[in-house]
Amino acid sequence: MKRVNIPAETIWEDEVGYSRAVKIGNVIEVSGTAAVDNNQIVGKENAYEQTKFILEKIKKTLESLGSGMNDVVRTRIYVTDISRWAEIGKAHGEFFNNIKPATSMVEVKSLIDPHMLVEIEATAVINID
Repeated sequence: MKRVNIPAETIWEDEVGYSRAVKIGNVIEVSGTAAVDNNQIVGKENAYEQTKFILEKIKKTLESLGSGMNDVVRTRIYVTDISRWAEIGKAHGEFFNNIKPATSMVEVKSLIDPHMLVEIEATAVINID
C-alpha cells in the first residue's frame, strides 16, 4: 500500500520527526494537533477556541487526503485542565454530534507550550460501509 505523509509545517516537525498525518490504504492517522498557526498559539487561555481551531485544522488535513470528518472513527483529546471539559466537549460536539466517534479526554501535566490547553489526535477510515 502507498504511504502518504502530510507535513506538519511546525517548528517541531523536523526536530521531532513527525508528520501532520499519514495515510496508508483507507486509514488516516492525524498526529496530535494543537492550536498553532504560523508558529503562534491561537486562542490563548480559551480552551473552546483552541478546540475549534484544532478540529478545523484536522478537517482540512483530512480533506487534503480525500476524507472528511464523517470518516473519523476515533479522537483522543489531551487537556491540561480537565475542569474545562465542558468547553472542550462543546466544541468537539459541534463537529461530531451526528458522527459520534469513539473518544477519550485525558488530563496531562502539560503540552509542549504552556499556552496550549488542548491537543487532539484523530483516526479516520475512508469508505466505511
